[in-house]
Amino acid sequence: MNLAAPTPLKYLILFVFCFLLSVLLNGILLKFSRNLGKRNVVESIVRWASEQKPSFGGISFYIVFLISYSIYTIFFSKGESGINIQNLGILMACGIAFLMGLSDDAYNTKPLLKLSVQLISGLILVSTGTYITLFDIEILNYLITIIWVVALMNSINMLDNMDAITTTVSAFISLTMLTIGFYNGFNSSEPFLITSLLSVFAALCGFLIYNWNPSKMFMGDTGSQFLGIFLSAFAIIYLWNYKQPSGLEYPTKQIVFVALAFIVPAIDTATVIINRLKRGQSPFVGGKDHTTHHLSYHGLSDRQVALVMGALSLTSFLIIWAFVHFNLDWNIWFTIGGFTYFVVHFFWLYRITLKHKYRDLHNIPVQNGAKQKEIEERVDY
Repeated sequence: MNLAAPTPLKYLILFVFCFLLSVLLNGILLKFSRNLGKRNVVESIVRWASEQKPSFGGISFYIVFLISYSIYTIFFSKGESGINIQNLGILMACGIAFLMGLSDDAYNTKPLLKLSVQLISGLILVSTGTYITLFDIEILNYLITIIWVVALMNSINMLDNMDAITTTVSAFISLTMLTIGFYNGFNSSEPFLITSLLSVFAALCGFLIYNWNPSKMFMGDTGSQFLGIFLSAFAIIYLWNYKQPSGLEYPTKQIVFVALAFIVPAIDTATVIINRLKRGQSPFVGGKDHTTHHLSYHGLSDRQVALVMGALSLTSFLIIWAFVHFNLDWNIWFTIGGFTYFVVHFFWLYRITLKHKYRDLHNIPVQNGAKQKEIEERVDY
């Protein structure tokens, strides 16, 4: 009997362990924080929440991720010798993204430095074998990979603008990739990839206890930068480079899977960029003009907004699950249907942002669960 062989029971034990570890770590960090790691200290930083709260969630993500790697080497490595360059590249990229986010939470680093680290993270992934393989020309694959990494790291960072949104969406994205790994066969998948995905999914579930509205803790840039590079790397492996169990590849299916899995951050980022460019503003400054904020201006509470975005992510997850579960033969109608689903939701959320005239949303005071009268005082109809 191979004691190191991966089994469903081992993965279940790993999930429970990482979930409890995440709950424990965040509880300890919350008690430890007091004044350390709190946001909104600088008034010029635009935040949705009116209260100061510790931004330690990302630290627990990274600690759980590292511990899961140690667990992998003990229980799943099967006595392998040598270094797996791809796994090492993911570890390195996640490490520098985490440190970048940590320094940004502490010092509010300059955007150019953050962009440089994001580019370096993408280059590390490419140089260690984690890159998109859609084209026959390698340089195009490398280029689109770096663009994908930088875009997603910024998108996840921008999405982290309200309680539980990024946590919930990232959990469903992780669950989507875990599901694909399951149907491809856990025993045949690289155990490092599965254990890492499972541990971060568990860490997100544990953090959600503290991040659900009214939240006790934020994930901060430490969490959003780590999640950005982590999810971008694993999306390359499980979504961008998705293969049928038979080994066949369908580029349109891969693109549709990416669009569905990342539908919330993609729509939110695109909407914010379009609206800010139309107003002649920089897309990269903070603001209270995200799709989530506009749902709140329509009268939804922060919890309801999180449920709406979570429901959208859940629906996308179920669609992808149906395709991999029933192993449906891909055709042009599925491609059209997938893109139509994305476009319909994009225009729905984009139209919501056009319902109000933009009136210096940076300075609008926002309270959780604002009543309609309060919203009318904040926003011109």
